[in-house]
Amino acid sequence: MKRLILTAALIATPTLVAAQSVPSPATYVMKAGASDQYEIQSSNLVMATTKNAELKQFATMMVSDHNKSTADVKAAATQSGLTPKPPMLDAMGRKNIAALKASKGPARDALYIKQQKTAHQQALALHQGFATSGSAPALKQVASTIAPTVQHHIEMLASM
Repeated sequence: MKRLILTAALIATPTLVAAQSVPSPATYVMKAGASDQYEIQSSNLVMATTKNAELKQFATMMVSDHNKSTADVKAAATQSGLTPKPPMLDAMGRKNIAALKASKGPARDALYIKQQKTAHQQALALHQGFATSGSAPALKQVASTIAPTVQHHIEMLASM
């Protein structure tokens, strides 16, 4: 009997772990908003100071694309019965923005690219995970449309 209970518990464990790794709709909205805020704020900062035309063009696209994804997530959240709060930076976003502000010139540009690569990998995991396993259909749909855009950003960053 003990063996049967133990076996059942072990079989259920991966399901519980997987279910815990997918955020709730409200948490997804908060994390997506924080990610977008970092992208927008860091890109605005770099746009104002970089001498690199390619980087300035990329940062301009980041502001446009991430303003759009913020609006899309907000609309889907409302459709899902949530009342989304205005997006805010999370602790990592605040730390990254502070580091960018503390650096200058080409060092800032290099730091921005490094941070962007990490931030986009995290954003891709968030959106793909929610698109696959999220519990709110409207948010799952918007996550599935945002993920390819984030993937495109990753591909662009790879060439920088």
